[in-house]
Amino acid sequence: MAYRECWEQQLSLFDALLSSKRSDATAAERVAESMAGWLLFVEHNPVYTLGKNGKASNILFSEQMLERIGAEFFHIERGGDVTFHGPGQIVGYPILDLEKVGIGLREYIDALEQSVIDCLKLWGIEAGRIAGASGVWIEPESVRARKICAIGVRSSRYVTMHGFAFNVSTDLRYFSYINPCGFVDKGVTSMEAELGRKVDIEQVKTELINQLKEKLDVKIYK
Repeated sequence: MAYRECWEQQLSLFDALLSSKRSDATAAERVAESMAGWLLFVEHNPVYTLGKNGKASNILFSEQMLERIGAEFFHIERGGDVTFHGPGQIVGYPILDLEKVGIGLREYIDALEQSVIDCLKLWGIEAGRIAGASGVWIEPESVRARKICAIGVRSSRYVTMHGFAFNVSTDLRYFSYINPCGFVDKGVTSMEAELGRKVDIEQVKTELINQLKEKLDVKIYK
């Protein structure tokens, strides 16, 4: 899915949830009132995004190089630094009212990370966290620490947008054109790179949804 199209869809849903929380919301605006929100799962065409407080110095490509590798670039309102999205990566955008879910922002990010960690366990991949660095990491305590899932969210009045990017079979060469998430001393990996074999991304999506249902304690309807 094209990034701009998905970004605009997120903003529309995000605004709908925010509007439903107003005391003077109209009947149309209250359509979202009975639900906690939406979960979008997409794969993007190659695109780099830079968070609102990200550093341009972590972008290593020129406009000419961007065109040559067939990628786009967007400066957006999420937290975090620069990252890459592309085919073979599960990008999850939960647009949620955390007050309805009954958790705070830190608990929410923990739930996203734990969902990915427990999903990876089913494929025999051990993963964890690094203190002070969001996302999910392989060998987090090692000098070989490498990120397999990036997280960057936006929150306003407990309503979230943006989310996570989970590398299943992502072409990792695209990450060589940036300092991923602002790190210069850590690597990036994928499920296929760790396992040395093909992985069914649809199977991973199904299991990840199951994990998110459990960790967020919500029902997810397709």
